[in-house]
Amino acid sequence: MPSNLLSIGLSGTRAARLALDVAAQNIANASSDGYVRRSVRLAEVSSSGGIGTIGDVSLSGVRLDRVVRNADMFRQAEVRRTGADAARANAELAGLENVESALEQANLYPAIVQFEAALQHLAGDPVDPALRAAVIEDTRTLTRAFDVASSSLDAAGEGLRFEAAAGVDQVNLLAGELGRVNLRLTRAADATSDQSTLLDQRDNLLRQLSELTDITTSFSSDNTVNVRLGGAGGPALVAGGATQTLAMQTGADGTIGFTLNGTGVALAAGSLAGRAQALEQVAESHAALDDLAAGMIATVNASQAQGTALDGSAGQPLLAGTDAASITLATSDGALIATAPAGADANSRDPANLDGLRAALAAADPAGAMDSLLFTVSGAVAGRNVTRDALESIAGSARMALEAQSGVDLDQEAMNLVRFQQAFQASGKAMQVATEIFDSLLGIG
Repeated sequence: MPSNLLSIGLSGTRAARLALDVAAQNIANASSDGYVRRSVRLAEVSSSGGIGTIGDVSLSGVRLDRVVRNADMFRQAEVRRTGADAARANAELAGLENVESALEQANLYPAIVQFEAALQHLAGDPVDPALRAAVIEDTRTLTRAFDVASSSLDAAGEGLRFEAAAGVDQVNLLAGELGRVNLRLTRAADATSDQSTLLDQRDNLLRQLSELTDITTSFSSDNTVNVRLGGAGGPALVAGGATQTLAMQTGADGTIGFTLNGTGVALAAGSLAGRAQALEQVAESHAALDDLAAGMIATVNASQAQGTALDGSAGQPLLAGTDAASITLATSDGALIATAPAGADANSRDPANLDGLRAALAAADPAGAMDSLLFTVSGAVAGRNVTRDALESIAGSARMALEAQSGVDLDQEAMNLVRFQQAFQASGKAMQVATEIFDSLLGIG
C-alpha cells in the first residue's frame, strides 16, 4: 500500500502542476486577441489486478486526459456573421459621408442660386457694366464649384478604391496564412497545446477574413477549414492547404467588382462589399452632377445663341465644356452677355433674351436638382447611420456572448489557482505519509 500511495500522490502532484500551468497560461493571455480559454480534463488511472488477483482493482492515481479548448463554434460563427454585416455598414457609411462632404463643401447649391440671382439683377438694368461683371464673376464661381465638387467626388472614389485594393491584398494574405495553418493542423496531435494554439490562429484568421469579405466556412474532422466567398455556392478561397487569389476590377464609372481566380464573385458582407456599395453611390452622384453641369451649359449657351450682345453682335457661348469636371467660363467680357433678342440694336435695354434664359433655368430648375441630389445623399447617410448602429449593437452582443463563453475570467482562474495549489499540497502530503509509513515498516523489520 505505501508504494501505491506514493505513485498515487506523485500522479496527483503532476496533474495539479499541469492544471496550475494551464490556469497560469489563461491568466497570462487574458488580454491576447483571439485567445480561447483552456481547461484541464483529468481521468482516473486504474487497472484490473494481475495473476491471482483477478477480482481486485489496482488504483494508480490520476492522469491528464486532455487540455480542453473552450470554444463554441456556433457563437464564433455568429461573431463572424454579425461582424461582417457591421463592417460592411461601417465601410459604406464612411464612403457615403465622404460623398456628402464632397457635395456640400463645394457650395454648389449656393453658387447656382447666386448665379440665378445675378441674372435677375441684370434684368433690371441690362446695360449696367457692374451688373454684367457680377454675372461673369458669379458664373466663374459656379464653374469652380462644379469643378470642386467633381474633384472631391473623384478623391472620395479614389480613396475607396485604394482601401478596397488594400483589403483585397489583406484577404489574400490571410487566406495564405489560413492555408498554412490548415496544413499544420493535419499534422498536430489531438488535444495538444500545439493544436490549441493552431485552432486559436485558425479562428482569429477567420474572424479577420469575415470583417473584410463575405465568407462561408465548413470544417473537416481534422479541424481544417474550407472557406468560400459569396455564399455556400461561391468559389473556394481556401480548400485545405490550397488557396485562390482574389482580385479587384475597376469599371469605367469607377465602381469595382471582384473575381476569385478569374471567376466573378458577388460579395454581400464585409468591408469590401461596403466600399463597393459606396462607390456605386459615388458613381451615381457623379453622373447626376455631370448631367446638371451639361444641362446648364446647354441651357445658357442656347439662350446666348438666340440673343444679341451689348455691342449688337450675335451672342456667343458663355460656358464651355461638357461635364462638371470640364465646365469653364468661355468669356470674361460682360458685354458679351446676350440680354437682348436677336436683331436688337447695340446698347439695347430690351431684356427679352435674358428673360428667356431665366425662364429656361426656372424650367430646368438646376438649384432644385442640386438640392435633390444633396437630399438623396444626406438621406442615405442618415439611413445608413441607423442601420450601422443596429448592426453594431447586434455584433457587440454576439462578441459579448462569445467572450462570456470562451474568454478568460480572472476571478475564476484565481479560484482555480487556489484549488489546484491545495490539490498539489494534498498530494504532496499523501506522498509524505506514504514515506513515513514505509520508514516505520522498515524500522519494525
